[in-house]
Amino acid sequence: MSLRSFHIIFITICTLFCAFLAMWAFMISPESSAFIFSIGVAGIVGILMIPLYGIFFLRKSSNL
Repeated sequence: MSLRSFHIIFITICTLFCAFLAMWAFMISPESSAFIFSIGVAGIVGILMIPLYGIFFLRKSSNL
């Protein structure tokens, strides 16, 4: 497995982890607090930013 393939798989796993984190914070969590809300927001930010980084990486690595 090349470093590029590993990086793409890692980006995918991180995005799925952020999705689970946001889902847990807003739907599954047994209690509601400011900390849990901030975890959910961090998960949503990760869902948005990590794929953007993945696109940037794919464009950059295709030239190598």
